[in-house]
Amino acid sequence: MNIRNLVLTVAGIAAGVSGAMEAKQAVAAEQFFPMLVYRTGAYAPSGIPLANGFRDYYTMINKRDGGVNGVTLTFEECETQYKTNVGVECYEKLKNKGETGASLFNPYSTGITYQLIPKASVDEVPILSMGYGRTSAADGRVFEWIFNFPATYWSQASSFVKYMSRQEGGYDKLQGKKLVHLFHNSAYGKEANPTLEALSKRYGFKLTLMPVDHPGQEQKATWLQIRRLKPDWIFMSGWGVMNQVAIKEAVGIRFNMDRMVGNWWSGSDADVLPTAGASAGYTSATFHDAGAGYQVHKDIIKYVYNGDEAAAKENKVGEVLYNRGLVNAMFGVEAVRTAQAKFGNKSMSGKEMRWGLENLDVTAAQLKKLGMEGFTQPVKVSCADHETMGAVGFQKWDGSKWSLTKEWLKPMRDIVRPMVEADAAMYAKENGITPRSCG
Repeated sequence: MNIRNLVLTVAGIAAGVSGAMEAKQAVAAEQFFPMLVYRTGAYAPSGIPLANGFRDYYTMINKRDGGVNGVTLTFEECETQYKTNVGVECYEKLKNKGETGASLFNPYSTGITYQLIPKASVDEVPILSMGYGRTSAADGRVFEWIFNFPATYWSQASSFVKYMSRQEGGYDKLQGKKLVHLFHNSAYGKEANPTLEALSKRYGFKLTLMPVDHPGQEQKATWLQIRRLKPDWIFMSGWGVMNQVAIKEAVGIRFNMDRMVGNWWSGSDADVLPTAGASAGYTSATFHDAGAGYQVHKDIIKYVYNGDEAAAKENKVGEVLYNRGLVNAMFGVEAVRTAQAKFGNKSMSGKEMRWGLENLDVTAAQLKKLGMEGFTQPVKVSCADHETMGAVGFQKWDGSKWSLTKEWLKPMRDIVRPMVEADAAMYAKENGITPRSCG
């Protein structure tokens, strides 16, 4: 081989290597978000708007912003039908997809979340169970890979009791009041019980626990009990068709709808539309607003639906659970942005995403920049506090739309945090975990 051919050969090899590296970098500039969804099954009316919110937010970020600092967001749905075993199968199927693996998982099921908790630390894939899942995962010293901000079921229950006291005229007025907790008979539905029991002892209200079996279509016997008991308040931790049926039954016995409050999974459009005006006054907890009047919705209609408002409405844009999907997707995207500030503008691994979640600081100024000013509350996560105990809002149904009440109520940290730490410490002992020091 002469010198000229040797030079050309070396140059060709170098070009090939360079081209391969560029191709690899191009692939790496994609951030993969797995989506566990339930568009079919008993809970599809709740699952569809949630899934659409995630999908549309990721799509908008790509089309409007060109991704996150040049990194394109990719995603893939896996149908769980809200079944725990199927959700775990979806996790195994998707956890290693993408150049750097899954960014994080949003299980959207407390049952699935419980099963993924021990897997997350082994696989180094963070779990964001936003406002659901295992409440004591709020203690980041024990649950390093699990996040449940902006608030947990225990925090939400304490905010509800605070809301109830405001309506009654003070905590002293709760003495002797009768409260029914109507709950989905599952790990999810039972989560609020410890807090309600502790607060019933503190404030003297009489708590009655009433479970409703899956899927919740048959509640006649339960509502006969409620009718005989004549409670002053009902707090509902329901899901899917259970909520619709419960609200219809409440209307049927002429219960005062201003005194029936759902948790944030019992306050969707699908829950109240079947009764419409008859359920006016029904209230639910929330951590974001309803409706499609924010800049983020305008951007989605422009960039995702090409200005077609009818198509956007058909896809549930602005409905409560659609908006929850938006908020959840936003937190994941901002965790990418946070991690990139430390590790560089590239695809983040699960370990880097965990750092991004733990150092997430979504300020009011950032929310304004994202088109979400006033839509949800700022969030600042820390090593020890993976929940943040964010303020809980309450929205009231007027027969045609949801409207936020004026005040956001902070959870009762003095009650909830010690319970969280005690439960987390027990989990650590049972599983041989040495809690880390958060400084």
